[in-house]
Amino acid sequence: MPSRTLYIVAVLILVALVCTKCVTQMRPQPATPEQTRIEISPGLTAAELETKGDALRQQKAYAEALAHYEAALSKDKTSPVLFNKAGIAELQLRRLANARKDFERAIRWNHNYAEAYNNLGVVAYMGGDYKKAIRQYQEALVLREDSASFHSNLGATYFAQKKMENAIAEYRRALELDPDVLLYSSKGGVTAQVASPDDRARYWYMLAKIYAQHGDCERCLHCLRKAQEEGYRKLQDVNKDPEFAAVRQDPRVIGLLTAKGRGE
Repeated sequence: MPSRTLYIVAVLILVALVCTKCVTQMRPQPATPEQTRIEISPGLTAAELETKGDALRQQKAYAEALAHYEAALSKDKTSPVLFNKAGIAELQLRRLANARKDFERAIRWNHNYAEAYNNLGVVAYMGGDYKKAIRQYQEALVLREDSASFHSNLGATYFAQKKMENAIAEYRRALELDPDVLLYSSKGGVTAQVASPDDRARYWYMLAKIYAQHGDCERCLHCLRKAQEEGYRKLQDVNKDPEFAAVRQDPRVIGLLTAKGRGE
């Protein structure tokens, strides 16, 4: 009799476990990012979808922006501007192959689309193909020689190759066209970014030199502070590098170097 009782208890426990497992399997699971659908109003025109995509890209909602650009392209399949914007969103999502295809499609519909050539350069730069990046930036500059951001991107690529003279020449040209271009992100198209912390520190110090040579102490000081933030170890070289002669006696520069010397 006890064995029969134990048998019945064991069966009941097994049934309970099976039912618990079934309930768990039936319970709705949270959607993964890939499963999350992006709702798009079907009645929007291509122009309205593009505007919505632009707003989402400004908010750094790149996947949502891309979905709106793709929806716009389903209504306007020959828009180089839409392909370029879709490529920028893809690039922000680090989908380099898709971004490259979108920029190439933009150029297919507009052979003189300078921004798309520039953005192809950024794809190559991010992929470590600096020679190709240079060719693309130069192609963009043939079409728009007066673009400060194109010169800046070309300078960044020469900087990555350790070709400092070439880099400085391009950065100087960029500054002639737009004194702020090296301090802020590009408003149109994409800007190549310096990668490693050591390179960023040297980059900001180099920019400080260029601004100092222009006699622009305000921007020079900004770059020196950025170099300090990135851990540049030779900030005291300001006292001997000839490029800083015009700003060396500025109290703010002296204060920065004094604080650095005290380890503050």
